[in-house]
Amino acid sequence: MEGFKRLKGLVATLDRVNVDTDQIIPKQFLKRIERTGFGQFLFYDWRFDEDGSLDPEFELNQPQYQGASILLARANFGCGSSREHAPWSLLDYGFRSIIAPSFADIFYNNCFKNGMLPIQLSEEQIEELFRRVKAHPGYQLAVDLETQILEDDLGLSHSFEVDPFRRESLLKGLDEIGLTIQYEDQIGAYEQRTRR
Repeated sequence: MEGFKRLKGLVATLDRVNVDTDQIIPKQFLKRIERTGFGQFLFYDWRFDEDGSLDPEFELNQPQYQGASILLARANFGCGSSREHAPWSLLDYGFRSIIAPSFADIFYNNCFKNGMLPIQLSEEQIEELFRRVKAHPGYQLAVDLETQILEDDLGLSHSFEVDPFRRESLLKGLDEIGLTIQYEDQIGAYEQRTRR
């Protein structure tokens, strides 16, 4: 898993509450077993018209959001089923961080396990960010996980909280398998002892 220390990137907005995992990645695309290749199906029912063409009205299809690596969203992002494909599709599309006032618990946990940083801010802070994105085309944010500070070039600065264990794991790029492999020698020694 790729570590996360600091990200400066373009911000895209998704101005909807209760975005569920079925909308993030619809069920018909869950046939792959690897973690890649899901980005093309992200928000499929919203991004595409019935004829398969991009819907120009959908936020992420608008030119000013192309190449965004930070997604600004509303409350209860990632609700619904527990599919891990949801963060896989967001990451594969190019997002490394999602900022919202609240997240569904399982989705929130799955983000950390897949190298993404979900950031919770207050409703007022989120509203301020939506205003800034609208007022400044090409709006960018810098997200620093080491200092737990989010800032822009216009004087905005917000601190955010992250569980220390999750923070350390994400900084080092360690998922659950990576964390286990750190103890490979001790695991091997234990196995040798139990064989005797």
